[in-house]
Amino acid sequence: MDFLNYDFMQRALLSAVLVGVTAPAIGIYLVQRRQALLGDGIGHVAMTGIGLGFLLSTNPVWMATAVSVLGAVLMELIRWYGKTRGDIALAMLFYGGMAGGVMLTSLAGGTTANLTSYLFGSLSTVSESDVTAICLLAGFVVLVTLGLRRQLFAVSQDEEFARVTGLPVRALNLLTAVTAAVTVTVAMRVVGLLLVSALMVVPVAAAQQLSRSFAATFAIAVAIGVSVTIGGTVTSFYQDVPPGATIVLLTIGGFIALTALATPLARRRARAAAAGQMPGDPAECVIPAGRAPERKVGV
Repeated sequence: MDFLNYDFMQRALLSAVLVGVTAPAIGIYLVQRRQALLGDGIGHVAMTGIGLGFLLSTNPVWMATAVSVLGAVLMELIRWYGKTRGDIALAMLFYGGMAGGVMLTSLAGGTTANLTSYLFGSLSTVSESDVTAICLLAGFVVLVTLGLRRQLFAVSQDEEFARVTGLPVRALNLLTAVTAAVTVTVAMRVVGLLLVSALMVVPVAAAQQLSRSFAATFAIAVAIGVSVTIGGTVTSFYQDVPPGATIVLLTIGGFIALTALATPLARRRARAAAAGQMPGDPAECVIPAGRAPERKVGV
């Protein structure tokens, strides 16, 4: 535990825990919406914000947040109105964001080396002002993902059904995109912009190997996220390896391990269910009186 004697490691570990909570918390909704790569696209756009922060001599985290939120709103608008050319517009937005970041950093007198810690994460560069920004932004993400979980889940599962029930679908879609953008900027100092999407998606996919219910999947995904971010941060300190890459590799390793564990269990449950209930049994299709079918998270 000697790593706790270093101030930069204390800041890095606090940031890692917040990233481990927030990334899977918003990621579960993105996976349900089939938008697993949204975080990757936002990460490209956030580079422009970082370059603008260098150019204007302001905190790159806050500037990246502002630009990422704007980019997320544009992505959602393109999804609504883009139609057949939407994919081209998104591609230009993603690559334009990356190119803009490099150009603005160069105009600010820096080099691409200045972007490295933001692209792949860095322990020693997490400052006190970064921790303050990360704490505030993480609080917003947790407030949205937990406080509006029923509404966000309904929209993620079936937009038409949510619209019929009276939910403001477009506003909730925009809020989801904005929250994803905020999460990207929360994670960029620890995991990096180019790797944060993996931490949003893979823990959720791993949790789905063990559970189908939303609440259990949410809890397991967050537990995995916190475990791998802490483990990756500590490993990076002792082995002098990039924290972002270490965290992502640990996350993928966890997914593989849970998949290997869950597959035989799922087959055993399927055989038991087949032996206990013959096809065509009325119990398969009858819903008990007064109860609605439970909506569950799919893979």
